[in-house]
Amino acid sequence: MDSSSFPSDAGLLTISAKIVIAGGFGVGKTTMVNSASEVAPLNTEAWMTEASEGIDDLPPEGRKSTTTVAMDFGRITLHSDLLLYLFGTPGQSRFWFLWDDLSRGALGAVVLVDTNRIDQSFAAVNYFEHDSVLPFIVAINRFEGKYAHDLDEVRDALRLADDIPLIECDARDRASSLGVLQRVVTHSLTHSKVSAPG
Repeated sequence: MDSSSFPSDAGLLTISAKIVIAGGFGVGKTTMVNSASEVAPLNTEAWMTEASEGIDDLPPEGRKSTTTVAMDFGRITLHSDLLLYLFGTPGQSRFWFLWDDLSRGALGAVVLVDTNRIDQSFAAVNYFEHDSVLPFIVAINRFEGKYAHDLDEVRDALRLADDIPLIECDARDRASSLGVLQRVVTHSLTHSKVSAPG
């Protein structure tokens, strides 16, 4: 799915690229894939049960009743000649072994952050800084229309390098999610390091 191309209706080549949406448990990855996708997204959501008590750190508002157990998948035509395949990672640590496979062949990644639970983002940032060659950006997801911390505080808490873009978004809003995808594509193309296909 990475870097493949095919003729479009207009006779132009359409380039496809893979984007990974990552982050901790309950930060809005599935929501972003769902809001951005132009096709019915594939979600591997499972109901959370009492068996996950003490294992999954539920968001404070307690409204989360399902969780991703493999991946989310969506597709969006970002421009007339650019098709993105979106792969949302599971957030729980017991599923982190899937991240290498989901990231293989990707153009770039988005790490979603909930400012009320910044600690849920450390592992994802660490993965893309140290265990992956993918360029990535960090997007702070707006929960309840506000942020618990401003951008500088988040950058400092996550110890983000100055060259890693840090932006705000609302994963529920399609236009906001598309803005995040445009930013990660632009950032990734400036770094032009794509992981090996396959």
